[in-house]
Amino acid sequence: MPARQNPLTAGTEGPTVSVMIVRRERSDDIDAIHAVTAAAFRGVEYSLPPAEPGGDPGEATLVSWLRDDAGWIPELSLVAIEDDQVVGHVLATRAYVEGRPALGLGPLSVLPRRQRAGVGSALMHAVLGAADALGEPLVALLGNPAYYNRFGFVPAQPVGVVAPVSGWGDNFQVRTLSQYDGQAGRFQYAEPFDRI
Repeated sequence: MPARQNPLTAGTEGPTVSVMIVRRERSDDIDAIHAVTAAAFRGVEYSLPPAEPGGDPGEATLVSWLRDDAGWIPELSLVAIEDDQVVGHVLATRAYVEGRPALGLGPLSVLPRRQRAGVGSALMHAVLGAADALGEPLVALLGNPAYYNRFGFVPAQPVGVVAPVSGWGDNFQVRTLSQYDGQAGRFQYAEPFDRI
């Protein structure tokens, strides 16, 4: 007599599907975050120059510098995990708009083999939700408007937030959160951003 199939699991014997989770960075993630960030920005036209000749892209060094800075917010350094491996990372650090608290977002890094698969979007939604839950008023970043507008980012100038570098134009963007109450003026990233 043939074995009976469970009607709730019949037909589910296909290929294993990876499950991605987003969680806070842990100390044992640091090397993997560095590797993911370096891989994501290696050879990219707009990448920061290496901190030392022949080294990893500047974004990988920047993450290390930010981790050691007073502007580091552990709750806003998030990793995407698939099959127990870090495949993406995003962070937001303390910044200011005319002396009032805000956040600077970045870098956002995804392993090249996992780009355009929703990892970056999941990280963005998670970090923006976490920032809002922490009562932060505003997040700013430097990036491609065509990518970041899907997360509610808009050019900063019309909102009244002035980029640290005047030539950034519409690539400097802001996303207001629930606690936004009209902060305006010059934006200042955490100190490590000034070293790059």
